[in-house]
Amino acid sequence: MAKFISPSTKIITPANEEEGIALLRRVEEFARISHRSEDRMTDESWLKFIHFVVMEKGDWSVTEHANAAVVFRTNRGITHELVRHRIASYTQESTRFVNYAKRGEMEFITPLMFDRDPMDLTRTEVEAWEDFKQGCAEAEQRYLRQIARGIKPQVARDGLPHALASTIAVTMNLRTWRHLFMMRTSKETHPEFRRLTEPLLLDFQKRIPILFEDIVPGYKQSEAQSKPR
Repeated sequence: MAKFISPSTKIITPANEEEGIALLRRVEEFARISHRSEDRMTDESWLKFIHFVVMEKGDWSVTEHANAAVVFRTNRGITHELVRHRIASYTQESTRFVNYAKRGEMEFITPLMFDRDPMDLTRTEVEAWEDFKQGCAEAEQRYLRQIARGIKPQVARDGLPHALASTIAVTMNLRTWRHLFMMRTSKETHPEFRRLTEPLLLDFQKRIPILFEDIVPGYKQSEAQSKPR
C-alpha cells in the first residue's frame, strides 16, 4: 500500500552550536597558516577573525576546510536538482539495488500544494490529489507485479514516478553550503526545494554562527548571488 509522507532534513554534523563553532575555529586555525599567526588564536578569536577575514575581506576559500553533512528525505525529482551542486559528496538510495517488494511499503512524497488540511483544499485540488495518489499506487502495483515476474529492480524501477521518496546523504564544505542556500532559497527555486532549504537554513544559522546570517529566503537569484561568496 503506497504511503505518502512529507519531506525532511537532518543535520548530522555539526550536531549543535558548539560543534559549529569548532568548525569555525578550524577555519581560523588553517587560515592563519598563511601569515603564521596561529599563536594569536584564543578561545574567542574566531568570532572577530571570521567577521573580518571572511565576511568583510571576502576570503571565502578558507571556509572550504570545514564540512557539514545533511541527510535529506525528498522526492527523486528534487534529488536530481540537488546533485548539481559542486563541490560535494553524495550517497543516494539506489532504485537499482533496493527491492521495494522486500521492504513491504513504498513511500512517496506528498506535494507541497496538497500537504495541508484537506478542508483547505478546493474541489479541484481534492480531485487532483486523489488522482495523484491513484497514479502513485498504480505505479507501485505495476512495480510489484514486475518484481513478482522475476524482473530485476533496475528494470522494474523505470515505471516509478519522481514522487518516489529517496534518502540522500550530502557532505559539502561551508562555502558550498552557502552557495546552495543563496541559490536554493531564492524566489526562482522550485517550491519543493525551498520547502527543504528554508528550514534547513534556519538550522544552519543556529548551529554555525556568522557565515549564513545574511542569507534571506525569497530574494531573486540575481540579488542572492550578489552576496559575498
